Amino acid sequence: MSEIDVCVVGMGYIGLPTSVVLAGTGWRVHGVDINEHVVEILSQGIATFEEPGISVALKDSIATGNLTVSSSPLTSDVYIIAVPTPINEENQPDTSYIKSAVESIAPLAKHNDLFILESTSPVGTTEMIRDILLDIRQDLKTAKLYFAHCPERVIPGSMMKEIISNDRVVGGYDAQSAELASNLYRSFCQGEIHQTDARTAELTKLTENSFRDVNIAFANELSVVADHLGVNVWEIIELANKHPRVQILQPGPGVGGHCIAVDPWFLVASAPGKSPLIRSARLVNDSKPGFVIDKIAERIRKSGHSSLAVLGLTFKANVDDLRESPSVSIVEQLASEFPEVAVSVVEPYIKALPQTFVAFDNICLATLESALANEQLIVLLVDHDIFKSIPHHVLFAKDIIDTRGLWKELGV
Repeated sequence: MSEIDVCVVGMGYIGLPTSVVLAGTGWRVHGVDINEHVVEILSQGIATFEEPGISVALKDSIATGNLTVSSSPLTSDVYIIAVPTPINEENQPDTSYIKSAVESIAPLAKHNDLFILESTSPVGTTEMIRDILLDIRQDLKTAKLYFAHCPERVIPGSMMKEIISNDRVVGGYDAQSAELASNLYRSFCQGEIHQTDARTAELTKLTENSFRDVNIAFANELSVVADHLGVNVWEIIELANKHPRVQILQPGPGVGGHCIAVDPWFLVASAPGKSPLIRSARLVNDSKPGFVIDKIAERIRKSGHSSLAVLGLTFKANVDDLRESPSVSIVEQLASEFPEVAVSVVEPYIKALPQTFVAFDNICLATLESALANEQLIVLLVDHDIFKSIPHHVLFAKDIIDTRGLWKELGV
């Protein structure tokens, strides 16, 4: 009998919530992370990122002993892989973290073990995990092993709720794998469990995020067209959405986060040449930060502003997550293009600016109060709730670029 029930490899935005929820349900869980600092912090019961409910759940899990954390995996009956799956400079999937995770647990694998991939991945990755494992452990080729893909379906800001309440898709390498994995998720998931095969589950996850990306791309492209024609895009969308079968999303400065900004490229890579619409949507959304920078640059050159305030840096409202945030790239490019212009960044959800900003002397972290008091040019990039409370009379005298439509009633 194994000393733990579940070994979770990767203690980031998905692995950590999954671990604490499992531990809170009574499973004996061991979390693994290659970052020793992360291991040290988590072992003290301190979460490495802000998320409602996670701090209390983590402290309880550590205190009861149901959750332990280290940099090395332990022998288990179930292994969950929840490591990053980024893209490279050519927008090709990088599955090296998954391969490393499999290599780390392969020496511990034994008959009847279940291996679950939660990381969003290109189609065929679950099969790749099986192939890598059996290549390393050829002595297990006749053993019964189970493999499944169960993609996460949570959003930052509501992870601890959604990991329990949302439906889950469980795709097995075979029917028995799907059933065993489903039993694990049934222990804490109140949503419905939908069983299928692994490749279908992989493509389903990519489909979900690609669908959203395409719809956002339509809104973002519409905003560019409206700007070119001198028409208010926010009014266009409001009027168009009064049609009973039209529901256009809101445009923004781009698309960020660990899913929508990345996952569609996995689908494109899984079917090269077969997904021109999805690829075009990615290119539209990736180009939107450049459009915003051009708008800011035009305003600076016309007005002669020597400084400005940027409101918001995270990839979405009311979270501390900077992953793939278009706001970060906008600030970096702006600071590089205008080294003589001081950029005051207002981001209430972070305590320090990203390390990439260190190279720029003209970027500083500011409070909302000081930015509104001292800056004439205000650029809104993230619609945090705190920005919604800014009195309109304070904004009337400002030069405003609103990429979120937060102040559309002001006609900006």
